[in-house]
Amino acid sequence: MGDFDRYARLTADLDAPFAVVDLAAFRQNADDLVRRAAGTPIRVASKSVRCRSLIAAALERPGFHGVMSYALPEALWLARNGVDDILLGYPTTHRTALRSLAEDPEAAARITLMVDSPEHLAFIRSVTAGGARIQVCLDVDASLRILGQHLGVRRSPLRTPDDVAALARRVVADSAFELVGVMFYEAQIAGLPDTSPAVRWVKRRSAAELADRRGAVVDALKQFAPLRFVNSGGTGSLEISSADPVVTEVTAGSGLYGPTLFDKYDVFQPLPAVAFALDVVRRPAPRIATLFGGGYVASGPAKKSRLPLPTWPAGLKLLGTEGAGEVQTPVSGRAADALRLGDRVWLRYAKAGEMLERFDVVHAIDGDELTALATYRGEGKNFG
Repeated sequence: MGDFDRYARLTADLDAPFAVVDLAAFRQNADDLVRRAAGTPIRVASKSVRCRSLIAAALERPGFHGVMSYALPEALWLARNGVDDILLGYPTTHRTALRSLAEDPEAAARITLMVDSPEHLAFIRSVTAGGARIQVCLDVDASLRILGQHLGVRRSPLRTPDDVAALARRVVADSAFELVGVMFYEAQIAGLPDTSPAVRWVKRRSAAELADRRGAVVDALKQFAPLRFVNSGGTGSLEISSADPVVTEVTAGSGLYGPTLFDKYDVFQPLPAVAFALDVVRRPAPRIATLFGGGYVASGPAKKSRLPLPTWPAGLKLLGTEGAGEVQTPVSGRAADALRLGDRVWLRYAKAGEMLERFDVVHAIDGDELTALATYRGEGKNFG
């Protein structure tokens, strides 16, 4: 748990709600990601950071190289602000941004688009109508299919070497595109906490299946183009992905912040580097205090694991009937009796960068120094 006594002392003059990042914990988490990647370069997932200063801080550390962006307007903005190796992690149909990319050879040299179908190629070509050559990466489904079940996220229709070869053939035959990489994101390994023997079995089985299939896919692609990179993994699967000799880079972002979804992994546990503070504004009953704001619910399945976690003072919990509210968030527990109007309660977010869509700045704590860093939102940017 973070040093909330120190956080409270350093932020006593700030009005809540506000967010903080403990830079010592951030740096330690970055070093742990590098250790786990075991020499494989780490691409920073910008969606999990959403603060240019903190993205830059990660990229300055040995072991990190390049950014995985989540939106093409974001990628263009980052490229024009000095980031020189950007992989767009998801397909895009943003017409204005595609035209801007085609009209900017320098940005086109820095940005690689993600595709998984001939339709993507046709759409990009119809919008750009010439201009700079577009670099593309093929997104390959990394889910586990077993006993008629699909275990993992629903991403790409590409799965087998034949699937991928058919699309690669289309890419290299079209002078508008250059095939530079391939990506595999094994969400069923990276995104699942180790909460049961069944989950651990799924992870082991999935890792073995993907290692075989990934090697075959990469071999097939090398018949068409000399790939610059083979990307795989996420914060939760760095050891597994980096152990595969065909993988040239891994991706991580959430592990820099240490959100609550990573509290139950076996192989690693990042420090909680980011938290937010709310004020007590009501005392409606014994052992209940009501906080202003707090309805910062993470994306994904709508369940308890996506709610923020009251962390300090210890012993508080959300009410099952209200959860985290748009304007008020009641918390209960013995510690609530000691809270008074204006006191601070600190909470941790379930995921990572999404939280910063709520704040113009994140207050960086480094020892006893406090510095305000602009978030994407604080720079007037909202990429969805």
